[in-house]
Amino acid sequence: MSEKSLKVALLGFGVVGSGTAEVITENQDRIRLATGGAMEIRYILDLRDFPDSPFADRIVHDYNIILNDPEVDAVVEMMGGSHPAYEFTKSALMAGKHVVTSNKEVVANFGTELLSIAAEHGVRYLFEASVGGGIPVLRPLAQDMAANRVRAVNGILNGTTNYILTAMKSGASFDEVLARAQELGYAERNPSADVDGPDAARKIVILTAMSTGLRVDPNTIPMEGIRNIKNEDVAVAESCGCAIKLIGHMGFVEDKLSVWVAPCFVPEAHPLNHIDDVFNGVLIDTDMLGQTLFYGRGAGKLPTAGAVVSDLTDIATHPYDADTAMRWVDATPDQIAPAGAEKLSVCLIYDKGAEPSQDGALQYVDTGDRKAVILPPMTTDEIEATVAKGAARPVAQYRVLPL
Repeated sequence: MSEKSLKVALLGFGVVGSGTAEVITENQDRIRLATGGAMEIRYILDLRDFPDSPFADRIVHDYNIILNDPEVDAVVEMMGGSHPAYEFTKSALMAGKHVVTSNKEVVANFGTELLSIAAEHGVRYLFEASVGGGIPVLRPLAQDMAANRVRAVNGILNGTTNYILTAMKSGASFDEVLARAQELGYAERNPSADVDGPDAARKIVILTAMSTGLRVDPNTIPMEGIRNIKNEDVAVAESCGCAIKLIGHMGFVEDKLSVWVAPCFVPEAHPLNHIDDVFNGVLIDTDMLGQTLFYGRGAGKLPTAGAVVSDLTDIATHPYDADTAMRWVDATPDQIAPAGAEKLSVCLIYDKGAEPSQDGALQYVDTGDRKAVILPPMTTDEIEATVAKGAARPVAQYRVLPL
């Protein structure tokens, strides 16, 4: 009996694409052990030629070559951006080919439609690498936690911002650390997707959909980045026994979804407090299991490529099953809580010359440069009403994650 083989085509031969080719080649023995067969790279689509690459003979520039080859079982999309990645993914699924991707932008924006198309054509659409790089979190959510009701998800979902905020604790400014991150290759020349929050927003949208089956439009969720964080804010956080982290959050207000991205004060005892540098962490709270932390390298060539190949391995060992095919539904406005409706504790930071009211405050700190009070859980409207009663307005405010 001849050995079965999963024939794949890679779309994109950049960092993740070349890493995927490396993992498939170097770990072929492990793949055979896991799947009972080989995994073969049949094509690599890229605009460039790679004459010195061992895969030079598999480089193609026309996607139709891949689409029209009936022997291609799975397409791996690692192009980045929405277009033409979305169109290539859709056409591959409609042609009866499985698709694996690391592209969180396409999954967050078009996941409902693409999962539906995959189910209609009897193939699978998998995207473990789209959240947390090599950290296995989506498959555990879908399978191992399937009997649990997810109550909340909080995540450090962007390694670039986590590196910046970690480095700022040593006294460097945001601009100084961003420049260093760009030199090290952690941040892009245009860092907006990272530092302004869209990257984390797409990932929390995917985590929310995996947890609830409801996809929230990533372009509509409240989102705040880290550009305006000052060293004085970092000092206040440390005085309060906290660290500042950019958090992607999913919770509930009664039965309505509350999804947002914002920098938060994370208390010392919180599991996300000590996740530093370029590492990611996802804390999932469920009714049966309680809190579970997924931690590791959230990006990088080989960690992300490893997650891609794990999806391919899943396809090789678990063919499409109509009874268990994943589908999402787009959330309607009445399923989403109004912005600011979720009650959370907040830290209000004032200029050193101000005298903030301490009425009802859980904590008061004075760093010399700033004064701050931490208030009990409130809605945004309640916070604003409290601020309006004072003689001065805060220069900054941060949500405080509950333990």
